[in-house]
Amino acid sequence: MPQVKIVARNFMDMVASLPAVKLDMLYDNSFICEAILRSLPPLAKKYVLQLLYIDIPISAKSMEESVLPDGFSKHKVAIDRLIQLRVMTETFDRKKEAMYQLNPKFQFNLQKHIVHGGVLPREPMPSNITVRLPSLEELEAYAVEQWECFLLHLISSSEAGKTTNISSSMMKVFQRGLLSQRDEREPPRLTESGFQFLLMDTNAQLWYIIREYITNAEERGVDSADLIAFLLELSFHVTGKAYNTNTLTDIQRSITKDLSDLGLVKLQQGRKESWFIPTKLATNLSISLADTTSRKQGFIVIETNFRLYAYSTSKLHCEILRLFARVEYQLPNLIVGAITKESLYKAFQNGITAEQIISFLQQNAHPRVAERIPSVPENVTDQIRLWESDLNRVEMMPAHLYDEFPSRDVFEAACDFAREYGGLLWEDSKQMRIIVKADILTEMKEILRRQKQ
Repeated sequence: MPQVKIVARNFMDMVASLPAVKLDMLYDNSFICEAILRSLPPLAKKYVLQLLYIDIPISAKSMEESVLPDGFSKHKVAIDRLIQLRVMTETFDRKKEAMYQLNPKFQFNLQKHIVHGGVLPREPMPSNITVRLPSLEELEAYAVEQWECFLLHLISSSEAGKTTNISSSMMKVFQRGLLSQRDEREPPRLTESGFQFLLMDTNAQLWYIIREYITNAEERGVDSADLIAFLLELSFHVTGKAYNTNTLTDIQRSITKDLSDLGLVKLQQGRKESWFIPTKLATNLSISLADTTSRKQGFIVIETNFRLYAYSTSKLHCEILRLFARVEYQLPNLIVGAITKESLYKAFQNGITAEQIISFLQQNAHPRVAERIPSVPENVTDQIRLWESDLNRVEMMPAHLYDEFPSRDVFEAACDFAREYGGLLWEDSKQMRIIVKADILTEMKEILRRQKQ
């Protein structure tokens, strides 16, 4: 089955995938150097600060001397991370011993930033110019609403409550790998990867979308390094403060419009000036997932009779539940449904696995049942797995049947060949018939042609 392949687990993985030339260009910005530093694992941060004022290469052996026996795995992870981001370069001396040194550009700009501090390209606008700004609670509600609206458009535009300004071509880029369409007459269907995407934490979903956004930046005439630099700059802005859009370039203004549809910023217009307000989604961009993820409050209660109660007002939650459950009715703050054999079979046919469904139910269990062990009744989880196993009793595999061999020797030679290549599925020695995998069809034709000669 296809799997979600999120190359960039977080924003720094996306930075690490840039070419060396573009990485060095990013390190011209002292704020980006700080963003890189604070994203590093603790041991990697320690190494950077130790080497910050050392201008000569340091041998790998001297760095390993201070590492405890049980800390070598963490040491290796830290060194690999620093080399991936080109924060540190690895060279070899005449004795072919590894030597480490900080990237000179990164080192100089981080030194300058630590000693003299830094000034962002823009400062918050004074309160006497801006109209009433949203409170932090209102801004967070706006970000959640925008993000859920975007996800609804992503999986089913007909279910979204309002329109989005993201172009259809850009939406197709985001949908790549998450939706599949066998026939143009049929509506797109969510893939297993798409279901996994919906089950992810909001930050993990954000990394996936940002990765696709950056990957396709060149097609829109935007340099990926400039885009990453702007996004990292955003992470140093203050959540809830207003920043003048006149301080942005034309490309950056275009980016902020896209980001507002994703809920990363909120755009407002005054009498003379316009401004953008970063949300938490934007200011957390440069922080690793481990630092930002927290367990969301669950909303699902499952009973032993397979009845499902979801205490939520979210249309997105309702759409996710429809993927594997029968939604019977929806009240303003309650979704009522049931997990049935038919609804699960439909989910399994779409590539959704029993373990994914069970994991989703456990992760989103209502606080009243989340502390129980198990949070989802055992008879429910066992039955979900049994219904899945019902569909996996027979495995379909392309194959070819060979019979009417001219002699026993040709039959034996064909059997030996297919067995040697791991392509023999079945043989009948009495009737001289074999079934082989379709993968070795060409080779089988060739071996039979030689035998006949």
